[in-house]
Amino acid sequence: MLAGGQVHDSRAAKTLLATLELSTSNVIADKAYGTTELRQYITAESGTYTIPPRENAKNKWPCDYYVYCERHLIENFFNQMNNYRRIATRYEKLAHVFLATVYIAAICI
Repeated sequence: MLAGGQVHDSRAAKTLLATLELSTSNVIADKAYGTTELRQYITAESGTYTIPPRENAKNKWPCDYYVYCERHLIENFFNQMNNYRRIATRYEKLAHVFLATVYIAAICI
């Protein structure tokens, strides 16, 4: 799902998760995705989440940090994607051309 550069990914997270079957999934995400609305949505869909609470959260929830450490695999992949300048700077203006560039870089990685 493609969003504008000024839009944070957490805004589109619920829309993206709506396309997936969450009952058999564990959503591993960063602290920025720990909003009450998103966590309630995942729980309502019978899914589980591994999202650490923010430091200033009033009602902190438990987080399995051993599972959370697996998130680095995805982060490493996105860091490798940023080695391709056309992707890192969003050089392509058309969404379908940008998506094709992302596919090509993913194949190369």
